[in-house]
Amino acid sequence: MNAVLDNVLVAVVLLVCLGYACVKLGPRAMRKRIFWHLSVIFAAAPSFLKLEKVAQRFASASGKTQAACGGCENCGTETSSAPPSSSEINVPVGKIGRRT
Repeated sequence: MNAVLDNVLVAVVLLVCLGYACVKLGPRAMRKRIFWHLSVIFAAAPSFLKLEKVAQRFASASGKTQAACGGCENCGTETSSAPPSSSEINVPVGKIGRRT
């Protein structure tokens, strides 16, 4: 019995490692599909396991991608109102010579 249990535990650990590698190293489209399938599986789990929040997290991870900061999703559309710094030095590329 112990040999069977050991083999099952090793198989589970190997599957978890394989899943982690697929999620981290795989393409984003595959990552979204994996998260969507996991959210469906966890949502179908019995209620006494209390996996609803886990299913919601996987569903949100498989949904629309957020902005880089995770905020308002309008990155780059606002204009910068800060004036250029006077301590910044701008030298035209044509004036940069080669060192000899």
